[in-house]
Amino acid sequence: MMNMKKLAMGTALVLLMAGTAHAADPVTVVSWGGSYGAAQDNALFNDASKNSGIEIVRESGASMSKACLQVESGAVTWDLVVTGSGGAAAAAAKGCLEKIDYNVVDVSDFYDNLYTDYCVGSDVFATVMSWNTDKYGEPGSEGAPKSWADFFDVKKFPGTRAYRANNVDGALEPALMADGVPADKVYEVLSTREGKERAINKIRELKPHIAVFWGSGAQQAQLMKDAEVDMTTGWNGRFDNAKKDGAKVGYTFNQALLDYDCFAMPKGAPNKDTAMKFLAEISKPQYQANLPFHITYGPTNKKAYEVTTAPKELIEALPSHPKNVPLMLPVSLEFYAKHRAEALEMYMELLSE
Repeated sequence: MMNMKKLAMGTALVLLMAGTAHAADPVTVVSWGGSYGAAQDNALFNDASKNSGIEIVRESGASMSKACLQVESGAVTWDLVVTGSGGAAAAAAKGCLEKIDYNVVDVSDFYDNLYTDYCVGSDVFATVMSWNTDKYGEPGSEGAPKSWADFFDVKKFPGTRAYRANNVDGALEPALMADGVPADKVYEVLSTREGKERAINKIRELKPHIAVFWGSGAQQAQLMKDAEVDMTTGWNGRFDNAKKDGAKVGYTFNQALLDYDCFAMPKGAPNKDTAMKFLAEISKPQYQANLPFHITYGPTNKKAYEVTTAPKELIEALPSHPKNVPLMLPVSLEFYAKHRAEALEMYMELLSE
């Protein structure tokens, strides 16, 4: 009888420890801060966690460089990381990411070009040029900027600029278009070292007028709220939210870079299986359909457009809307997988001058 009691107590202890270990290992989901992070919390993460029963820990400061450092050091603490598509392509090429298990994650209703073996699209956004509407006029007005050539033209549009810091994604393409390269030839030109130098030199010409090099989407929005600069590059949803907060800001989709954010999993993620299930949950249309209410980024799941209750005006403001897509240059993941390291090195040299 005593042995049976000991066995029962031992079994209970093992079960208790197992339950405690499970409870102590939530999925760590890393995104960015500001209005984007809040939008994901409100549209995706909170409800998906509640409905699936999967506990998560939310962190900000997402970075593929940091994710790769974790992998290289053998000390991976992140499970899912939000990243731009180019950053994911470069990280995958370096061997930093786990392959997505598409037996678990259902992308059958996704647009074909919004997921890869290592990255599941979370939203569609655009890198645009924005400006102070009090100074240059509302979008579409006669005197307002209309192209990257206008952004780089400080004689026609005098004033201060802001540009991207510490990351080359979306930095070189505008410079080449401003220098006269047609959109459909941009990546062909950038694939050569001479083409990268041409883009760098164009940014070098503008550099005396760049008052701020921004490091985050939150900073982009704040720059326009505070009227600290007259024009900046950045992400359309950040500027729409800044406008809601009173910023005098406008932008155009003309020559913008059509891109998508995605969820990637660092190689050796400590909670790989549970994280994969959570990724499957947040990829469902009912969550993505809520995103436009919080930030004007388009869903990657086509069915989200069928179930969303967003008004027509809001849907037509999304970069993924059919009327906006033809105006933009789709970002080339092939370019970033092959050339990002060299491009980043050259860009960082420019910033350090």
